[in-house]
Amino acid sequence: MRIVGVTACPTGIAHTYMAAEKLQSTAEEKGYQVKFETQGAKTENILSEQDIKAADVVILAVDKDIDLSRFAGKKVKKVSTSRAIKDSAKVLEEAINGNGTFVPAQDDSSQASASSGKKSLYNHFMNGVNYMLPFVIAGGILIAISFAFGIEASNPDSDKYNIIAGALSKIGGDTAFALMVPALAAGIASSVAGRAGFAPGLVAGTLAAAGGSGFLGGMVGGILAGYVTDFVANKIQVKKSISAIFQLIVVPLIAITVVGLAMVFLIDAPISWILNGLTEFLNGLGETSGLMFGLLIGVMMAADMGGPINKSISTFSIGLMSAGVNAPIAACMMAGMTPPLGLALATVLFKNKFTVEERTSGKSCWILGASYITEGAIPFAVADPIRVIPSLMAGSAVAASISMAAGVTSMAPHGGVWVMFIPNVINNLPMYILALIAGTIVTAIMVGLLKKPVQKEKLTNSLIEEGIV
Repeated sequence: MRIVGVTACPTGIAHTYMAAEKLQSTAEEKGYQVKFETQGAKTENILSEQDIKAADVVILAVDKDIDLSRFAGKKVKKVSTSRAIKDSAKVLEEAINGNGTFVPAQDDSSQASASSGKKSLYNHFMNGVNYMLPFVIAGGILIAISFAFGIEASNPDSDKYNIIAGALSKIGGDTAFALMVPALAAGIASSVAGRAGFAPGLVAGTLAAAGGSGFLGGMVGGILAGYVTDFVANKIQVKKSISAIFQLIVVPLIAITVVGLAMVFLIDAPISWILNGLTEFLNGLGETSGLMFGLLIGVMMAADMGGPINKSISTFSIGLMSAGVNAPIAACMMAGMTPPLGLALATVLFKNKFTVEERTSGKSCWILGASYITEGAIPFAVADPIRVIPSLMAGSAVAASISMAAGVTSMAPHGGVWVMFIPNVINNLPMYILALIAGTIVTAIMVGLLKKPVQKEKLTNSLIEEGIV
């Protein structure tokens, strides 16, 4: 049995590679020949025409659109990356037996939409986040680096002005960070309407950024731009003789005009009011309120370790950075680092509770956790969800609540513990470190207390199989 496939997630980081690794290892255990192409930050292990031609079945573990024309005529099984990670054996069985498979046509455009089904708002928003993240991460870290020269070093009117700090701030803050909302809206609109939605989405996002409605306005404007463009471009029938001119001139003109007027007269003002109120509320949080908000952030970040709930609260916190609220993103980063770090510590303190494979994975969790890659905890959660997930949520809640209650802020949206070494990025570094240590210890202790020793579990299972107990 020869199996090939593709794995891809919106951000192209953890889920893409974890899905490929899980499917490949499971398939190899069963004696199958297997090769998976990973369409992550860059495409690796690319499938050749010969690979696809020789395959008996194709498995697509994807959370975004990919080109299906290359798999025309082959039996294809399509699942999410999460399902591939959590239930790889079942996915392989279904693919081999033809359960839930389809055969793409040579022209993949209609087949792709038919096979993938109607996208949800979450899919559209995640596509926008995928467009936005490079600007946020690069821009935010450049801003953080500029602060290493001093808080006022990037201000031309300050006596402490440094030309390098000023340049980094201009590149990261005035340019890259300023493109965050337009990129978000353009990505959302492109997800809804395809390439035609890019320009109207970009205009909607730029108007949102300029008008004060920020990331909330960008999300609303992106969705509006997408559906307006989709209607004009794909639902209105025109003669073939004028189709090219219609798509080139009429579609962007109508879509940009309609969306632009809606942003200026209907969307910007009320959303700006909501965002300003939210900003004032978050900036005015006392220790008790901050503690409760931190608990919520921690629970959401650890609930699905990089899934929809995690992405929702982290995207919300990133958006607040554009409004000058930098405490939630610090709590998010804290809560996102805690699960892998806590599990790494647990594999050291409670060796009898983990298999050799898990203890080996625990070593990589030190780096993954320190780098703010929450997905490193997924293999442990999949193996023992009832005991592990509550432990992760508890540890992350402790870390995030301490961070929020102490008023810790971060000028960088990503980077994990590594941004701590950049001066002036974390405003309350001792409490930041304390929160991270506390959350890590709580996670490790809870996992150690709740999990059963590996040998005991194996003995119990063997006794059950033999009918003794």
